[in-house]
Order: sequence, then structure tokens, then C-alpha cells
Amino acid sequence: MSGTLRHGFDLRPFGADGPSPGLRLEGEVCREGALLRLRYRLSGVIETVQLPPPVASPTRRDGLWTTTCFECFWGLEGERPYWELNLSPAGHWNLYRLEDYRLGLRPEPGYDRHLHRVSQGGGVLSMELDLPLPAPIAPDAPLQVAIAAVIEDRHGQLSYWALVHPGAEPDFHRRDAFLLRL
Repeated sequence: MSGTLRHGFDLRPFGADGPSPGLRLEGEVCREGALLRLRYRLSGVIETVQLPPPVASPTRRDGLWTTTCFECFWGLEGERPYWELNLSPAGHWNLYRLEDYRLGLRPEPGYDRHLHRVSQGGGVLSMELDLPLPAPIAPDAPLQVAIAAVIEDRHGQLSYWALVHPGAEPDFHRRDAFLLRL
């Protein structure tokens, strides 16, 4: 594998009782060897979304998925371990490694600095990330990728957004939802 691999995405909420129809969540994921570039763009009536205020000193935190959180999952094609990235609009973040479907969740070591940039204005929330992939991943190893988000509205209702929702319940960890190839 050489060069840049790029996919645009447009996420859909799970179920018919989703959030305000005036929201759109789109972006792009790109891989350049051992670097993963991720761009999210939430637009429309974002005033209906519960957005945590930006913090001066973002930190690595657990449980970000309990409120508005942007996520990316990836694994090596044909292998069980995978990674989960969580990004908060406040600036907090975490990167986990799992050994198999929802098993062995642990923070991926070596990621101790603020990971992403957040901006907001004109009815758009944007998040950008340039992440060196964890060391076990060779620059030419084929990845399977899923993009997802949890969006909390102003009433505390959560909606679950993904490229596809293959099950009866929202579940971002399902490998059959890792649709993008990088």
C-alpha cells in the first residue's frame, strides 16, 4: 500500500426516533502510511445539541461516550484486536485497544498529549485530528475502519450515528460496521 487513501463519510442516526432532522454529520478519513487524518463536521441546527464547553487543558478521559462524542474504530483486516478513539468537543479524548469484540479494553500507551482541534462558528462544529497509528500497525497494513458519534440533545436524549447500523441495537463495535478500507 502506498500513497494516500481517503474516504468521505456521511453518518446516519440509529432508528426512526433520531435527533432533529436539521443535523448533518459528515467528514473525511484519510491514511498516509502510519498517519490517520480524521475530519468531522456537524452542521445545521447545532443549537439543539448539548455541547460541552471547550476546556483550557484537555486531558485523556474515560466515559466520553456518555455525552456528545465523536468516535473512530479500526482494526487490521483479518485480526481480532481493534482500537477505539473517542473525541469530545470539549477537547478531552481517549484511545483504547481491545483484544476482541468488547473484550480487554485498555488505554493505548504512548498517547499523552492533546489529540484534536475543535472549532465552532456559523452553525458548524468542526473537529480535526492527525494521529500517528499505534506502533503495532505497519504503515502498509490494510485497515478496516468505522466512523461513529454519540450526539446528546439539549434534553439529555442520546442518538447514535454511524455509517451503518447492522444490528437491532446501536453497536459501534461490530466488525461488520467497519466498512471503510484504508
